[in-house]
Formats: sequence, structure tokens, C-alpha cells
Amino acid sequence: MLSTNEATGRWDDARIVALRPPKNAVDPSRPYAFLVEPERTREGTVEDTAAVFLTNRECPFRCLMCDLWKNTTDQRVPDGAIAAQIEYALAKLPPARHVKLYNAGNFFDAQAIPRADWSRVATLLSPFQTVIIESHPQLVNRRCLALRDMLRPALQVAMGLETVHPDVLPRLNKRMALADFEAAVRFLTANDIAVRAFILLRPPFLDDDEGVFWAEESIRFAFEVGVECCVVIPTRAGNGALDELQRQGQFTPPRLESLELVLDHGISLRRGRVFADLWDVKRFYSCKRCGPARVERMYRMNLTQQVAPAVICACGGGR
Repeated sequence: MLSTNEATGRWDDARIVALRPPKNAVDPSRPYAFLVEPERTREGTVEDTAAVFLTNRECPFRCLMCDLWKNTTDQRVPDGAIAAQIEYALAKLPPARHVKLYNAGNFFDAQAIPRADWSRVATLLSPFQTVIIESHPQLVNRRCLALRDMLRPALQVAMGLETVHPDVLPRLNKRMALADFEAAVRFLTANDIAVRAFILLRPPFLDDDEGVFWAEESIRFAFEVGVECCVVIPTRAGNGALDELQRQGQFTPPRLESLELVLDHGISLRRGRVFADLWDVKRFYSCKRCGPARVERMYRMNLTQQVAPAVICACGGGR
């Protein structure tokens, strides 16, 4: 549990930024990545979803655990650049019915996504059924409704809930309380905009069992306030601040088996879709024999939303 000294420790913008490694080189005229992957829809079908990772100005929120700033610019991108990035990616991707526009921050931050691009973006997205963008809860307001009204596809907003742990959330430097998250969800859902939540598995300052417990509690909270879909993200080192906390013994990455447990629990609730984020998941292997089988199991569960038979291994990793 948190010690008194840990509970009063402060991680502010300056300290977090000072520990960062260099950013990656990016081109403001191109998205830094794009792909198509299958995803289970809320209607129960599995359909291809395009994901376009937009290059834009860094998010103004300096969250302790975030590494998305690595592929951002220091300056606002020119008007027209975001629409051009989307057009470029969609021309190279195979057809899909849904699209995610992830911009390493907040779609409603005018310094990241220029408002002048919205009309062209809406036109480019007209063939899709659903468009998913991301935002910090503090930036959710009536601008969301203006975007909704421009779009032919249904709009969904993804927001980082991270954790409902009462001591850990304030220490993530996210500048958000649970009440802010709930208010943003209530506003969006009242205006026919679905919400998905990003939830951290084992953020700093928690041991493995606590990480599992609080991720499960976070899923419960998200569904209670109206979230439709939860994505569980294992907390990763590599952003500087988490590496320092790992050296101090205040952060340890989660076990792959813990991600399984949380996914099992979330799906079993039957309150909405729950996905395990499997990007770069090999780094969480504790057993090379059963690791691939566990990832395959979670991949199937992401698509079926059914709890699959457990993986049995001599390592005992499945508890």
C-alpha cells in the first residue's frame, strides 16, 4: 500500500518533462501510423476498423504514465494538415466500416486539431458507420455536439479514466477527478455520443494484486456512469518518469496473467464491451511457453466477448 511519504510525493509537469527521452521525428503532413484491425462492435458483429494515428501538437496535459508525446510536434500543425493526413491514410488502407482518429491527446484541442479542418474531415469520414476520437474529460463541452452534427457516422469519444484508486489518480498529474470523468460521460451520453474508457492495469504505486483489484473497480465505475466500452491498458515503462519510478521501486509493469484476469472479470460483468490492449504485449511475458497462448486467448476474447477456457501451464502463471 502507499506509504505516507509516497502519498505526499508530487509529480508535476516540470519533473515529468525533465525525465523524458527525445521525441521521435515526425512529419506534420503524414500520420505517424495507420492500420486496419478487426473489432467487435456493440451490435455483436466483428468488423474491420481503421485506426489513423494523427501527427499533431503535443497534448497540454502531462500525465505521469503517458508516452504518446513521443510522436507529436512542438508547434501547431498548419490548417489542412490533419485532413490531408486522414486522406493519405484512407487512400492506402483497405476498406473498413469504422474508423478511430487517435491524435495522442485531445481532438477538441484547437492547438492540436485546427477547427478549420473539421468540415473536410467530416467529408472524408462520410463512408464510415462510426468514428472514434479521443479527448480529456476537461475538454468535453458543446464543441463535441458541433462535431457530432457535422458527421454522418455515429460519434464515439474515448477518454482516459485510468484508475479509480483515490490516492493514485491524483498523483498521475492528469488534472481530473472522478467527478469530472462522470460529468463528461453524462454529457456525452445525454447527447447520443457513446463513450469508451481507457483503464490502466497496474499504474505506479500499486503492487500486482492491487493493480488487478483497482482495474476491476475502474471497469465497474465506468459502466456505472454510462461508459459503453472499456479498454484495459497494461502500464508500460519507457517515458522517463515511469522508468525513474521503476528504479525507485514504486512501479513494476503488470504480469500478462493479470491482464487476463481483468479481461475475464470485465467480460463476465456483461455490462458492455471490454478489450485488452495487446499492443507490444510480448514485453509482459513471464513465461515464453504459455505467453503466446495467453495472448491468443485474449485476442479471441476481445472478438467474441466470451470468457475462453483458461491456459494451463507448468509455470502456474494462471494462478
